[in-house]
Amino acid sequence: MYVYDPVDQQLVDERVAQFTDQTRRFLDGQLTEDEFRVLRLQNGLYVQRHAPMLRVAIPYGMLAARQLRTLAHIARTWDRGYGHFSTRQNIQFNWPRLEDVPAILAELAKVQMHAIQTSGNCIRNTTTDHFAGIAPDELVNPLVWCEIIRQWSTLHPEFAFLPRKFKIAVSGAVEDRAAVGVHDIGLQAVERDGRMGFRVWIGGGLGRTPMVGHLINPFVEWQHLLTYLQAALRVYNLHGRRDNKYKARIKILVKDLTPEEYARQVDEEWQRIKDGPDTITQQFVDTIASRFTWPQYDAQAANDADTTAGHAALNPAFAHWLRRNVKDHKVAGYAAVTVSLKPTGVPPGDITADQMDAVADLSERYGFGELRVSHEQNLILADVRRSQLHELWQELRALGLATANIGLLTNIIACPGGDFCSLANAVSIPVAESIQRRFDDLDYLFEIGELDLNISGCINACGHHHVGHIGILGVDKAGEEWYQVTIGGRQNGAAKPLPDLESQRGGGAAIGRIIGPSFARATVPVVVDRLIRTYLSLRDSEDERFIDVVDRLGIDPFKKDVYSDPEIVKPEETADA
Repeated sequence: MYVYDPVDQQLVDERVAQFTDQTRRFLDGQLTEDEFRVLRLQNGLYVQRHAPMLRVAIPYGMLAARQLRTLAHIARTWDRGYGHFSTRQNIQFNWPRLEDVPAILAELAKVQMHAIQTSGNCIRNTTTDHFAGIAPDELVNPLVWCEIIRQWSTLHPEFAFLPRKFKIAVSGAVEDRAAVGVHDIGLQAVERDGRMGFRVWIGGGLGRTPMVGHLINPFVEWQHLLTYLQAALRVYNLHGRRDNKYKARIKILVKDLTPEEYARQVDEEWQRIKDGPDTITQQFVDTIASRFTWPQYDAQAANDADTTAGHAALNPAFAHWLRRNVKDHKVAGYAAVTVSLKPTGVPPGDITADQMDAVADLSERYGFGELRVSHEQNLILADVRRSQLHELWQELRALGLATANIGLLTNIIACPGGDFCSLANAVSIPVAESIQRRFDDLDYLFEIGELDLNISGCINACGHHHVGHIGILGVDKAGEEWYQVTIGGRQNGAAKPLPDLESQRGGGAAIGRIIGPSFARATVPVVVDRLIRTYLSLRDSEDERFIDVVDRLGIDPFKKDVYSDPEIVKPEETADA
């Protein structure tokens, strides 16, 4: 866990004081709505459908127990007793009063948190693998590199007003769990001739025009990472469209210039600044690393008496949870546990204040008081002794947080949708709940196997529907809520081995394909059910996943079955949205 130095703390404290004065002046009528808009966005404050929404930064998804307790306190005191974890590994409060936001930011500053650059046309929260630092396949710990990028990008005067928002993801492992291919810039650690560096993908992104990033540079040595990022952003800042927000993202620029020309211009700029003041030294890396509190693992944990297998043999529910929610750890005797925030009937990513306090307690009793937020809107207890897994599971089950669905269909990613967001065309949360209820049979979920289902309430794609194995998008059709369905998307190359990763766009990420005309809201769970039944009838073995069958056969068999089912489509409903 990164610990602020005096400069970090001073920056955050001064930001709170500044916004407190700005809010006072707005409420007193001294600032217009237009003048205040840019100021509040710089501090993570949106105006949503019903109330302001405050997005709090959780840099690269790392949370300390004391910070989670503060978030619980904020939820009770100034919100409605819960928070919502987002796909950017941040947390959102949907009901604060504008006049209370300065007080909330002041509370956050006491535990080294803030809302800086969680909105606006700037470099947003850098995200990473939620198993960063503990994954057995890790080449380099990306947490230190995310912090280096965070410090470099925070309030960077050159990049404070970019043509559009900008998102960076970093993966330090062989398997990409950070979805680097669908970010404005995606970085993946790689070794070459004994040197460590990063592959750089640029031009990925979802939203109105989904694209997979291009491999702009196959190897940037670590010392030059910041100067390369600076060169890439300078080219974007110079040429990016500011006259049309729908064409302002860097993915459009890379496409229009061509990846080859964009790469050439970046390299030209990079050569001018490559050895400049932003060159990273080993001393600087060591200094940043020293600001982290790293877990002190017990070497005896590998020798603990472990009764996990015995408990699993006697209890199928525990066995299911072990299989889906527990991952290997690089240190013998430890495991990483995903705390599912996706029980049926709860909006994906929501957690109550009482649950926050309880999970904070568990992180201290079963670990080192640190947690992770995943971009799948769950929490991770990263350092649990394997001998304590059964005891932890019992406590999580009592809290309603032991749903064994990680990687399965009901582990749905969903944006807040029309229930909260003023941009949404349709609701997301009720659709997610209706799908969860239809598939609320754990044995059936295990039979279906690995499947990512993502839902967005509008084309902005905050629910990442484009990269779901099944993606659902809310659309407006004559003032009514309808839903477009895609299949075959994925966020990385895990679906198939990629022998030559450098030749792959976005590390193997793929955008899903629309199966046909949109569906009425009540029909969506039936459509998903039809897709699943088609998959089960077509798979060659139990090991062949939904995404594998789509890759092998394409979308036509699925489309045929869906649109020939009289329960799903009536003749008068076939006009596309």
